[in-house]
Amino acid sequence: MVVHQHRRRRGRAGRAAVAVGLALTVAALSGCGGDAVAGDDARPADDPAATVRGAADVLFRTGSAQARTAMEMATGGTRVTIRGEGGVDFENRMGQLLVMLPEDAKGKAEHRPITELLVPGALYMKNRGAGVPDDKWVRVDTTALADGNLVTGGATDPMAAAELLRGAQEVTYVGETEVAGTKVRHYRGTTDIARAAAQASPAVKGALEAAAKGFSKDAVPFDAYLDSEGLLRKVRHRFSYVNNGVIDVSSTTLLYGFGTPVTVVLPAEGDIYAGKIAD
Repeated sequence: MVVHQHRRRRGRAGRAAVAVGLALTVAALSGCGGDAVAGDDARPADDPAATVRGAADVLFRTGSAQARTAMEMATGGTRVTIRGEGGVDFENRMGQLLVMLPEDAKGKAEHRPITELLVPGALYMKNRGAGVPDDKWVRVDTTALADGNLVTGGATDPMAAAELLRGAQEVTYVGETEVAGTKVRHYRGTTDIARAAAQASPAVKGALEAAAKGFSKDAVPFDAYLDSEGLLRKVRHRFSYVNNGVIDVSSTTLLYGFGTPVTVVLPAEGDIYAGKIAD
């Protein structure tokens, strides 16, 4: 068992088939809230693109944060939402999310929540289902996934969501609004996955390189919301993913509680399931 714990106060500032099976099983995602009207006194940054591209570096310096995710998938007239909540250690590039799958038509939970551990190059899932014992974990190599785990796990890794902004281009400043009671500046543009992969930190580079090869289009529209210190408070990406048809995905990450201690415990080798997994 390996334990990584990060504590910092805020300053002034495997398997590709397994993951694809999860994506097919949940077939879903969602966005968080709408935008407020821009304030009259809002002022754009000198270089909106540079500001957005630097968001991942600011998070790294801050150390850690709590996160909520929402992923909405729409295909064939069906729309599903998957939500997650947890914490991210940006300094050590690790995180943990509890991902809640959609309820059935009667409002009952069809699946137990999935615990996901996010580490460089890998995704660990517990309560995966599909024949995996309840006390076992499944390990997925994110560098072998066609989408680099931007969609597959039902939640875009918050670290990858921020690093993806390194490829931001054609960025415009929309105006000032609020996110969870905090004044933020709203930026809109597109990010290029291949460009982001080239600039990404080593921990995320492999997954983004896989995504650059797997997505039919490199350009990903986004809306990013940064506070006065440059901290990324919210980001929404819109992916178009081909998997037995086109799936439109809106993936939203909300960050708060910066500096909150985050603990990630990796499973022992004997706790990782090595048997056959159903699609």
